[in-house]
Amino acid sequence: MTLSRAKVVSSLGIVQIFAWGSSYYLLAPLAGAIAEDTGWGHALISAGVSVALLMSGLAAPKVGRWIGQSGGRTTLCLGMALMVAGLFLLSMAHAPWVYLLAWSILGCGMAAGLYDAAFSVLGAAYGRDARSAITQLTLWGGFASTVCWPLSAWLVESIGWRTTCLVYAGIHIFGTLPLCWWALPHVSAAHSARMHKPVRPSEVGLRRADIRFLCIVIAGVTLTLLATIWSIHMVTILTAGGYTTAAAIAVGTLIGPSQVGARVIEMMGGGRHHPIWTMIAATALVFVGFMGLQMGFPAAAALVAYGAGNGLWSIARGALPLALYGPDQYAALMGRLARPMLLAGAAAPTLGALLIDKVGSETTMVLLAATAVLPFAMALLIHVDLMRERRSAEFP
Repeated sequence: MTLSRAKVVSSLGIVQIFAWGSSYYLLAPLAGAIAEDTGWGHALISAGVSVALLMSGLAAPKVGRWIGQSGGRTTLCLGMALMVAGLFLLSMAHAPWVYLLAWSILGCGMAAGLYDAAFSVLGAAYGRDARSAITQLTLWGGFASTVCWPLSAWLVESIGWRTTCLVYAGIHIFGTLPLCWWALPHVSAAHSARMHKPVRPSEVGLRRADIRFLCIVIAGVTLTLLATIWSIHMVTILTAGGYTTAAAIAVGTLIGPSQVGARVIEMMGGGRHHPIWTMIAATALVFVGFMGLQMGFPAAAALVAYGAGNGLWSIARGALPLALYGPDQYAALMGRLARPMLLAGAAAPTLGALLIDKVGSETTMVLLAATAVLPFAMALLIHVDLMRERRSAEFP
């Protein structure tokens, strides 16, 4: 059965909004209520997300291989089912070990249900033509916190945090899981490779020593560290630099719209440029954002640049590997790329806290700005390698 691209992307978009909202974005509006109800400390409550990211990183390569072998519909359905199980257990958590176990299950659901799995589904279904679908999907995903943070806050206030978890479990049972089953194509990456012949078959078999792959991994790990540290410790760092808490939160709200705006501009480009330019723009904007903060530029302008870079990176991480290596084994490749980035996300909250405690917020800002040059350098290195390959093809 042939499904329209609009139906597939919009269905995946709805799935992504509630999958992100009930996992990665769940704790922010629930943390206070959990602490008040259980008496647990902030460190233990925050450890839930770190455990989830750790489990997600460990599971990601296996999930990618599974998508490549069987197609993504079953995998996404499993992801939603695991989120149901994790949310149900979380609602019943009265002991720390149950709480962390619930987040472990949620982490497995994240591996099978968030961007990397969704990108793999689109790559398997549309081959090299998946770039526009990936861009459109990130637009949907950009609204996850916009939709779910207010919804979660209202639910917690109205029915408590435990019942809120059950509501999200119900959304997955009666909403996202049926959407995954009925609205996603049942196609494997192997079938997709036959339907979408790669331009350069020699590049399909990815070598672990491939310089481009290593550059994407290094850039992805670094950007994940920066984004996670910043999202958690932004208020602490900005207030140490002279901003009030209210002002820090106010400028922080500019990040989300900037992400969506950059993705809209990318979509308007119609995929006429190579995804390496998207990666160069993404990493350059993140670098400009952090350097601007370090050099004392207005935080609003710096965070608009940073948010735009983050938004473009979400597209580049899915589109660039597809352009470089083709649709064959794309799902397995995305799983391999996801693992180090998710593990970096798991370590980032603790790393950021240690940096602030040991060297202070001002020096931490300096280190973040200096580190932000690394992804930009990796993007340029990939570009140089592509130019060298092109010259070799033109002048053998």
